[in-house]
Amino acid sequence: MREKVTRLFVAAAVAEACSWLALLVGMAVKYGPPGNEIGVKVFGPIHGALFVAYGLLVLAVARLHRWSLGVTVVALVCAVPPLATLFFERWAARRGLLRTTGEQRPLTPVG
Repeated sequence: MREKVTRLFVAAAVAEACSWLALLVGMAVKYGPPGNEIGVKVFGPIHGALFVAYGLLVLAVARLHRWSLGVTVVALVCAVPPLATLFFERWAARRGLLRTTGEQRPLTPVG
């Protein structure tokens, strides 16, 4: 279960960032010269759902991986700026915060 929830978290982080980007493009089209609202109407609800899913998965992964309160808050705050969920997910993976029980720790050189 831990591995499945972690994979869902990674997928949600990527999807949330992509939906943010699509929503930004939709807003540019809406408020730009074309004045077409279809992008916002389509990607607004999609982004909203992915935003909520990412937040819930942060809480689930934080509990499963025993993240500190600070890391959990940073993960939640990263849902607000565009593309920040991607950066957080990569950072967390590099720090071993998303490691499942079966994975080996990467070897780091000493000295």
